[in-house]
Amino acid sequence: MALCEVHFFSNLLRKQVGMYVILPDAGKPPFATFYLLHGLSDDYTIWQRRTRIEAHVAGLPLIVVLPDGFRGFYTANEQGPDYASYIGVEIPNFIERNFPARPARAARCIGGLSMGGYGALRVALGFADRFISATSHSGAMLAGQQPRRDVGEQAEFRRIFGPSPKGTDHDLLHLAGRAKRRRLLPRLRIDCGTDDFLLDDNRKFHAALRRLRIEHEYEEFAGGHNWDYWEVHVRQAIDFHAKALRLR
Repeated sequence: MALCEVHFFSNLLRKQVGMYVILPDAGKPPFATFYLLHGLSDDYTIWQRRTRIEAHVAGLPLIVVLPDGFRGFYTANEQGPDYASYIGVEIPNFIERNFPARPARAARCIGGLSMGGYGALRVALGFADRFISATSHSGAMLAGQQPRRDVGEQAEFRRIFGPSPKGTDHDLLHLAGRAKRRRLLPRLRIDCGTDDFLLDDNRKFHAALRRLRIEHEYEEFAGGHNWDYWEVHVRQAIDFHAKALRLR
């Protein structure tokens, strides 16, 4: 298994960006790829620093890409860069051009935590023809449906989502409905800790998916919004993706 730190110029963001790429020690190329997204206050190094992600994917013929999403919520910002296309199109194209990654929907999956949990579904549902599965841990699932109430964050969130995000491409329910109608719904798994401050949002989102008859997995576990929780449950996400990718 090899860990590469990669830097390239993003034409969409118009700046140099960094990422980690974990290359597998098993199987034959070309490989499937798992894009794993960080939360609001972190960067591309955090999964590698705070979890045993390399050990968790050992033995799988799977490339893991840990990109930097900055603070853009992995969506096409109303006043700013198109982080959705950056994660959903530009980075996979770069990876598939420079690493032994298979360029196919059936070989791409995505997951993340908190902001990255929202982002994983935002990208997978927004580019439903490019991703086979998506997972969210402790996700900010309603971030793209409603204005931010916190006064200190209102200006930032308005720049990201605009004044009325519900029903737009920031809205995960809107995107899920569209993907279902196109018969391109990725396989979805969502989990959240019972002591997490985002638990109520996750429950509301789960209930809304059920009302829309959007097939998905949803589970709650003991724990909060922290790395003790994510270190445990990212392993379940890897198993979920491995099945969707037919690696197991």
